[in-house]
Amino acid sequence: MGIIKNATVCKLLMSSLNLPKNVPLLPGNQFTDPFKVNHHKTQTFSVRDGAIQERTTAIEERVDRTLIESMRTRAPGSTSYGTRPKPDNQYVPRIQPAWLKYDRKVLCFDAYFQESVVEDKNENFRVRKCKIYYYLNDDTIHITEVRLENAGIPQGIFLKRQRVPKSLGGTDWYSFRDFNLATTMNFYERHFRICDCDTFTKEFYRTQDIPLNPPETVQTDNFEYLKSIKDIKIPPPDTKEYKEYFEVKLGGGHPNGGLKKYLENDRKTLSFDVVWDDRTPEGAVNYFTLNYFLSDDTVEVKEKIRVNSGKDPFPLLLRRGKLAKAPSITAYPGMSQRRDEFYGPQDLICGRTIVIYGRECLICNCDEFTRQWYKANFKLDQAPIELRGEKPRKYWQPIPPYNNYGNEEDSLGSVFSLQPKPPKKDYIKMFTSDQFILRFEARLLSENREDNIRKFILSFFCGDDTIQVYELTDRNSGIWGGKFLERSRYKNPITNLYYNERDLHIGGSINLGKWRFQLLKADEFTQNYMNERVENFPENNLDSILEKIRVHAKNYRSVEEFLIHFVRTVDANQNGYLEFNEFAEGTKTVSYTHLTLPTIYSV
Repeated sequence: MGIIKNATVCKLLMSSLNLPKNVPLLPGNQFTDPFKVNHHKTQTFSVRDGAIQERTTAIEERVDRTLIESMRTRAPGSTSYGTRPKPDNQYVPRIQPAWLKYDRKVLCFDAYFQESVVEDKNENFRVRKCKIYYYLNDDTIHITEVRLENAGIPQGIFLKRQRVPKSLGGTDWYSFRDFNLATTMNFYERHFRICDCDTFTKEFYRTQDIPLNPPETVQTDNFEYLKSIKDIKIPPPDTKEYKEYFEVKLGGGHPNGGLKKYLENDRKTLSFDVVWDDRTPEGAVNYFTLNYFLSDDTVEVKEKIRVNSGKDPFPLLLRRGKLAKAPSITAYPGMSQRRDEFYGPQDLICGRTIVIYGRECLICNCDEFTRQWYKANFKLDQAPIELRGEKPRKYWQPIPPYNNYGNEEDSLGSVFSLQPKPPKKDYIKMFTSDQFILRFEARLLSENREDNIRKFILSFFCGDDTIQVYELTDRNSGIWGGKFLERSRYKNPITNLYYNERDLHIGGSINLGKWRFQLLKADEFTQNYMNERVENFPENNLDSILEKIRVHAKNYRSVEEFLIHFVRTVDANQNGYLEFNEFAEGTKTVSYTHLTLPTIYSV
């Protein structure tokens, strides 16, 4: 039988090769047909009506000639033959196998995993980005790592295409239903964080009615950050300083993002009374003071130390910093996958309980400033809670007098604390008024007649309320000119408060130590400065001064007639000119005018 088939094949080959029949079909006797133009290959699969089908010409199938004849003549055949069994799948399969249904369909996911880095001062972990491919036709998984330039680690194929078990040595394999966004997958004890996928994957899960979580961003590490800023052109450090200097010189502010909030809320602190009921065998009821600083949203918790309480002094329960509602602790810095939520003013309400690192503390009361602040900003009245127990006693200690050593503020620091702290400065005033210097010409008021003619330049620095005095001397006067008083703050002996710009006005006198000076006149800048701020210098409000004089014109027929009479009365020499001393002495003779010496200087 095999010999017959081989002979048939040989005849067909010889006819197709166009060879003479007497040439034996041996190797070396075969020639190609130069006239052949059809070089088609026999295909096993073909597409018909939108479906893939397989050619079955080579499959032997038993043919019933009687059935074919009956179908041709439309005559019923013999019913004794039986019926053809119904196949499971027709020419177009009703139930397509996975290799056919999901042919060339691959799900693609963006993922990353963290790998610790040791003995490197620039980073302690590195984020390695990967692509996870899931082949639907055979449920295999293939992982490749995205190549980064100069990464220093081998990259490329991370996991060859294979079926991955859910656990080592298990028989439960991963399927596409186990994948989702914002989840962590364990592949051979390596944890991959899936953050996003491509459009085809999203559409596939939508057709399968499987909801996907919202995508998330890939975490960045120090290596990627340093690589991104490697080629950035950084200007020299002095360029930034020059820009800030010129901006401040021209009236601009310092480029500080939190400066506005700091200036608006500096030294504004919300103070609360907090109670922690420690239920441990060695615990007790502990009283604390919680301070919330509005300038930078930080919290500080201090313990109220009671006399003879039997406890060691441990003043700080929590040093100043942001207080998290649920703090997260991680093994490596930057590995936390969520952001902490911090306490704010809206959470600090009397009667509520806050958690300070595992300690449930009850807010029971607050100070008067805190009540007014909540009423103005939140329209909320802070009602205190009455607690059982004895209130802590308060003891009053008198402040000792100043001993003339150093500054008075420095001496008070040693009174209020065993470890003195430097006095706090008014930075807001320094930033806004440091460029303003008020200069006055003054003379010395003394019982010695020769000292009354000595002239001085008094400079008042508005940034820190300090005063400096220089003496002006003539040649051969016998007086050594130059610096007379060092720049310092001086107290008013009447009010026992430090001098400020409100206490300086032309014609007035100030006491600097044992010296008394009278301000005679001011320079042009100082005069304009006082005229622009009449609320601080009422003696320079010329309109209000003239209004006081104009009030007395109601007894005259016109204002001009009143002014003529007023000038004639003040002009003692009746020469038509008024000097300062003549005007000052003349106003004293007028009974209806009550002008002070600084007011006369302004007029």
